[in-house]
Amino acid sequence: MHKTREKLYGRLTLVLVFGFLYLPIAVLVGLSFNDSGLPTSWSGFSTKWYSALFANKDILQAAGNTLVVAVFATLISTALGTMLALGMESRRRKSNALEALAFAPMVIPDIVLAVALLSFLSRLNVTMGLHTIIVSHVIFDLAFVSSVVRARLKNFDYSIVEASRDLGASGWTTFWRVTFPVILPAIVAGALLAFTLSVDEFIIAFFTAGAGRSSITLPMQIYSMIRFGITPEINALATLVMGVSATALLISQWVNREQLAP
Repeated sequence: MHKTREKLYGRLTLVLVFGFLYLPIAVLVGLSFNDSGLPTSWSGFSTKWYSALFANKDILQAAGNTLVVAVFATLISTALGTMLALGMESRRRKSNALEALAFAPMVIPDIVLAVALLSFLSRLNVTMGLHTIIVSHVIFDLAFVSSVVRARLKNFDYSIVEASRDLGASGWTTFWRVTFPVILPAIVAGALLAFTLSVDEFIIAFFTAGAGRSSITLPMQIYSMIRFGITPEINALATLVMGVSATALLISQWVNREQLAP
């Protein structure tokens, strides 16, 4: 009887926690299909707000900017993060200071990193734009990619590398034909995670974007629209952004689970 009650309380707690986390998101998604122009008053099902999104030039431009930033930031951070992971795992002596330095962008508050980047770029007299957003996103994406790849390298069987070298393969050949195929799932998972973070990121992009609409991303566009009140159009835009991010994150988790499976 006591165990049954504990199990019931555990399930109830789980339902309450997940309800608290995801019920607001479910309401947002539902209201994005609201026929009424009022964001909280349901008057019928409609997809007109999604059609309105694709007719809005400002939103389409912001979406294009976000895609450009996310793709380039992902490519650069994936390459650098993989090299960082390989370099740190190849060290025979581990350094706590180096570990902390490598993962600092993951734990530093976004607002602190944003102000630091803005001050640094301003000090160098760099003109702000999409290129500065990309560089800024690479800085914190790199740490996440590195952590995912390093998790795979923790279980890496280095005897196959030694066997390849004993058979006469060069270091470059060994990497591309032995090491790279083994860690490729982790690299893909890290890249998808970096893409998700870049699509969602607002604070750092806001500080490093500069003036003009040419460097506005989707999160910044949502922020500028919501200042005048929430509309079903904003709900629809937020739903699409969330859907893209959630899909990339789920694929990343699936790939990561597959490559960690025995």
